[in-house]
Amino acid sequence: MDDTRISKRLSYVLRHRPDSIGLTLGDDGWIGIDALLAGLAAHGTDLSRDRLARIVAANDKQRFTIDGDRIRANQGHSVPVDLALPAVAPPEVLYHGTATRHLGAIFHEGLRKGRRHHVHLSADADTARRVGARHGTPVVLQVDAVAMHAAGHTFHRSANGVWLTDTVPPAFLIRGE
Repeated sequence: MDDTRISKRLSYVLRHRPDSIGLTLGDDGWIGIDALLAGLAAHGTDLSRDRLARIVAANDKQRFTIDGDRIRANQGHSVPVDLALPAVAPPEVLYHGTATRHLGAIFHEGLRKGRRHHVHLSADADTARRVGARHGTPVVLQVDAVAMHAAGHTFHRSANGVWLTDTVPPAFLIRGE
């Protein structure tokens, strides 16, 4: 299995379905590397600790963090975890990439987290455009993060720089490009 497929498998296991390989994440999302490797091997994916470390280090989106003998996904979970990220003041503007076909619902309902724990935002439009392109013809939305924060919305920043919030009401959205 190539590194990209292994990275996708890790995302699936560490964000959504640890039970698919017989594991349960800790309340904070961490799992022992030995347990992860054993679970993967028992379900057809042999992976060495060294290769895991290389895949994590090379991941362009830095989706995972290794801390000693444990690993976790930085964000994007659909299973209950508490990443214990502190609330932080956001920059003036954040960005969200989506497909044009979703704009009607977004400007009616705002950005919602769906099955995930948070809405994901980026600090730059290029990253948002790449995210939106994964879902169709991309459009970048600007989020008036300063006004949201002033209105009492909480923001967090994950270890890989993704900005997280519970929801973005339509009043704080501006269509970019």
